[in-house]
Amino acid sequence: MHLGISSSLEHSSPKEWASKHKALGLEAVVFPVNCNDGMDTIMAYKKAADEAGLTIAEVGVWRNTLAANPDERKQWIEYAIEQLRMADAINAACCVNVVGTPYGPRWDGGYRDNFSSELWEMAVGMIRQIIDSARPKHTKFCIESMPWMIPSSPDEYLRLIEDVDRAEFGTHLDVVNMITTPRRYFYNDEFLRECFQKLHGTIVSCHLKDIMLRQEYTFQLQECACGEGTLNIELYTQLANAANPRMPMIIEHLTTDEEYVASVRYVRERLNTYT
Repeated sequence: MHLGISSSLEHSSPKEWASKHKALGLEAVVFPVNCNDGMDTIMAYKKAADEAGLTIAEVGVWRNTLAANPDERKQWIEYAIEQLRMADAINAACCVNVVGTPYGPRWDGGYRDNFSSELWEMAVGMIRQIIDSARPKHTKFCIESMPWMIPSSPDEYLRLIEDVDRAEFGTHLDVVNMITTPRRYFYNDEFLRECFQKLHGTIVSCHLKDIMLRQEYTFQLQECACGEGTLNIELYTQLANAANPRMPMIIEHLTTDEEYVASVRYVRERLNTYT
């Protein structure tokens, strides 16, 4: 696997950005600029990553491409297309978004109709539109797994991949986002194996974090930093490495650069102890 972090770390130049990641012993990075920053800036960051031997794991979209307002939806679909084109130009492993929703005020929020046949059909059409417009040759477009919107399980992923029916569509695996039941939580080793078995050959990038059970009623789960929860990180990384020795695994959702540095050290030490 190629470990990375979602933070771009505080930096003043592409070279410093790449060197700071390399100094932490990281092998993968999340691209820190977007399609509106200009080709000179984009290619400067790509060159810095290439010279440092860093895999560009992800280009993020993080916009509501299923927004209820038609003008907003059009705007963000066009942005996603341009992000995918940029990702392909820099040879990123994936360009990733969540599916989004038109059903409430929070663009990535949980609503009953997120699991409706109407949203499913809209999502399939939206994904096809982005891929068919950008026509990537090297990069996969991905929808990240989520707790309260599709795809929320390996089986939903498989169905979505089948319905989209595009070779340029892949899996962005965030296992913690799919741990939503007591069974998946307490038997997360079984769930990890299920994910990698069912999605074999489609996974292009993974998020790495942890999950813990809160001691309040009813069943409440909380995302947390690696080591603060119960996820079998050793098995997760072992399965990812078996699927692809260069699989990006990106530590995310920490607050400060210092927290990211500490998490990288923790994960490295834990995995070294395991091996």
